[in-house]
Amino acid sequence: MPSAAVLSPALYVRSGKSRDLEDGAMIWGLIPLSIKLSAKDTRGELFVIQHCGVFRGGPPRHVHFAQDEWFYVTEGEFLIEVGQERFRATPGDSLFAPRMIPHVWAHVGSGRGSIITTITPAGTFEEFLRDTTRCSTIPSSDELPRIFEKHAMQIIGPPLSCPS
Repeated sequence: MPSAAVLSPALYVRSGKSRDLEDGAMIWGLIPLSIKLSAKDTRGELFVIQHCGVFRGGPPRHVHFAQDEWFYVTEGEFLIEVGQERFRATPGDSLFAPRMIPHVWAHVGSGRGSIITTITPAGTFEEFLRDTTRCSTIPSSDELPRIFEKHAMQIIGPPLSCPS
């Protein structure tokens, strides 16, 4: 059993709030972002985020070379692809995307959706996401792959199309 000296103090983050980002933070002006647990809270072992109030769409298809990702849907309907498998996820559903396997997700339901994502180990993924909130638009098609590569990721394809 770990000693009490090794453990971090409890960290409480209220519903609808972020660990330390301003309320309303957005990834490239498109995807809401709330940090629930920072990598600095877990000595880099775990990073937890929530995308709450997502309209239709999501990130481009990509692969993480050093992180595993776990998704948990809390509201709406999401289409998530991991490798060659496609899943329709609704509240209460979860899905694991191991490192080195291409994946992509998109909110495809009506209204807004919410999804919680955990990343382990955190690596520089938190830095990547914090940087995305400082830009109000998606970087150029030349710059975007370099940004992903800087954080041990690679864009493999476009975002999922969202059927009407």
